[in-house]
Amino acid sequence: MSISMKRTVNVIILSFLFCSCHSQQHTQKKEIKNTGFQFNSVSQSAKERYAEAIQPLYQQMLLNKGFNGSVLLAKDGEIVFEDYHGIYDTRTKENISENTPFQIASISKTFTGMTVLKLWEEGRISLDDSVQHFIPKFPYHNITIRELLSHQSGLPKYEHFMDGSKTETYYARNKRGKLIKRTRTVKNKNAPVINGLITNDVMLQYMIDNKPPVQFAPNRMFNYCNTNFAILAIIVEKITKIPFPQYMKDSVFTPLGMKNTFIFSSADIANYVPSYNYRKVPYRLEKFDYIYGDKNVYSTVRDLLLWDKALYTGTFVKQSTVEMAAHPQTFERKKGHYYGLGWHLQITDNNLDTVIYHNGWWHGNNTVFTRLVSDTATLIILGNKFNKSIYKARQLINVFSEIDNDSTDIEE
Repeated sequence: MSISMKRTVNVIILSFLFCSCHSQQHTQKKEIKNTGFQFNSVSQSAKERYAEAIQPLYQQMLLNKGFNGSVLLAKDGEIVFEDYHGIYDTRTKENISENTPFQIASISKTFTGMTVLKLWEEGRISLDDSVQHFIPKFPYHNITIRELLSHQSGLPKYEHFMDGSKTETYYARNKRGKLIKRTRTVKNKNAPVINGLITNDVMLQYMIDNKPPVQFAPNRMFNYCNTNFAILAIIVEKITKIPFPQYMKDSVFTPLGMKNTFIFSSADIANYVPSYNYRKVPYRLEKFDYIYGDKNVYSTVRDLLLWDKALYTGTFVKQSTVEMAAHPQTFERKKGHYYGLGWHLQITDNNLDTVIYHNGWWHGNNTVFTRLVSDTATLIILGNKFNKSIYKARQLINVFSEIDNDSTDIEE
């Protein structure tokens, strides 16, 4: 957070504190039991205090920036602020509501990753298994499940190699004159281009037939790559013998009560609702819109809160598994930023305020799912009109730590 923005947050929060003195076959549904974890209760006065502090920041960071979407903040599993703003479908003029599902883009990776770790808990997969163990014709050797989950595989990006492009490595000097390795996307004249419908299976077959060049040898560095999680979805299908969208419905969404959550696939074309650019021009379906695992979960802020609560309570995977997923696997970029197993991590020097999160961006869909575990606090933002302000608004999560540090009457 910038100094000026942090001052703004502090001033607004303190002013309100002063004035106010929180598988089997797919036909069989899996039950998920509560492990006994209990959230702390949040008093009504605390909820009001949080909401009063959040509202002006929400106005400043999102509404004043043309936000179109839904937002929810929760403390100890309880909603303390939510709002639904704008139009979902410009053709029907349907307003956004609590039941409006959004393409959550790369937040989908949290579902894919934790599902793989669930299979690991069940002894059906090892994180050190090679991809070729499940996909014998996979043309790249010595890439493990762990390296897919942590974006260390070096695999090429399907958005590039199936669109006549490739990623190449080059060296350039930074501002300090140090020679560093960089990557860039360039046209690949020799690569066949696929213009039709592209599914996970089509992507995999293309890789088998053409073996597009890797970006680097596995386990050398971090490089965010959607291909990793598209391959993981295929591996889930190989293990369970169930199509990934159906398996996720039966094993995750339905047991957790996520009634408005599903995975978009080619079967859903008739019900497609576009997202929009900043001028409200709709994005049409394109060839990469049918690949899942890396994206294509549609959900609501309330359903995502159920997902968040399941991770806190250990009702989907064990709490130790959640902690393992949130353990740094690789340095991501600037100081304090890492990637775990399907999660971005922002870790302070004292390791007290680890922020576990995933953002998403696909077409006009900008999304944020942020968990401040030290405060048992959660922020979810889903937008369907392109707006980079959504990512800056991730700072809203700081409201909880600021208030909790300055108040002794937050919970009852």
